[in-house]
Amino acid sequence: MHPWFTGAHPRVLAHRGLVPPDAEGIVENSFAAVAAAHAAGAEYVESDCHLTSDGVVVLFHDDDLSRVTGDPRPLREVTARTLEQLMSSRGGLITLPQALEAFPTVRFNLDVKAADAAEPVGRAVARHADRVLLTSFSDRRRQQALTAARAAGGHPATSAGSAAIARVLGAVASGVPALVRRALAGIDAVQVPERRGRLRIVTRRFVTAVQGAGVEVHVWTVNDPEDMNRLLDLGVDGLVSDRADIALKITSARS
Repeated sequence: MHPWFTGAHPRVLAHRGLVPPDAEGIVENSFAAVAAAHAAGAEYVESDCHLTSDGVVVLFHDDDLSRVTGDPRPLREVTARTLEQLMSSRGGLITLPQALEAFPTVRFNLDVKAADAAEPVGRAVARHADRVLLTSFSDRRRQQALTAARAAGGHPATSAGSAAIARVLGAVASGVPALVRRALAGIDAVQVPERRGRLRIVTRRFVTAVQGAGVEVHVWTVNDPEDMNRLLDLGVDGLVSDRADIALKITSARS
């Protein structure tokens, strides 16, 4: 088992940190949001990685700044200094190296959002690979980040990208455990929404099949307490939630 998985189970992954409902001046993926998740007791923080124009890996979800800061520019066209200024009244910019150094007990689940960020992310996490899980919707980006980390001496955990998940779903539908194991080769976790359109992904059959191959199932993004309890009753291993504070109370009460 990779060291990332030696923490509390079932796992609560604070989605982009934690922004309490009554918080002012804090946005997702800010330094303050990560600090709030840590203060609430979250051992795991899910976040996203982009690259600024001057090559700094930052925790940020969107390709552009409009939703979070009101600035319409693409993130890749601004410097880290400019982004720091824009985020100063929104909880503060947090770079990937800052996150890893400032929160040494936090285990990070990092989604590589941009192709040019893959190799820098891999190099940045290498020294901290025991508490990092790398993922991406793009299996190519995920593999590029993993390759860079391994070249620098680190071996992060990883979860499946979209193409790999499609293969897993086909294997589960076949009912052949050997095909499920083959589809999950090199994968430590499957992180999926409960549904994709009309397709329900997370079923007891799916959870049992994936776990039978030695791989965990994490579900995103789960904010309703009833949904949290229902999914935990199905046996899922982790919940990715905007309300990590609530999810932590629920998992604690069930332990």
